[in-house]
Amino acid sequence: CWRVEEYVVVQECSRCSSFQAKSMNECKPTGFVEKVTCTSSKRDDFKRCRSAVMEARVFWRFVGTMMGVAAVFAALVVYRQRVLDRKALEKVRKQIESI
Repeated sequence: CWRVEEYVVVQECSRCSSFQAKSMNECKPTGFVEKVTCTSSKRDDFKRCRSAVMEARVFWRFVGTMMGVAAVFAALVVYRQRVLDRKALEKVRKQIESI
């Protein structure tokens, strides 16, 4: 009913219990559900939702992963630059020796 009618949130977004997770389709996508009452039909229903805590955890996990990947690639760039500098110095040294 909440898709076609106005509704009032009766119970805020909360984690589904193990029984709810197995029995309700609303719990499957996010693992969180909120209880709503439709204003026209006065019917109670459950609506899937996203938890702010879960979203924050996923965001910080993503940020941490990206920072780790950036650090690895930065180290590879520094290593590659040192290798190229060594090769350039070796080339210059050989040119000087050949004179």
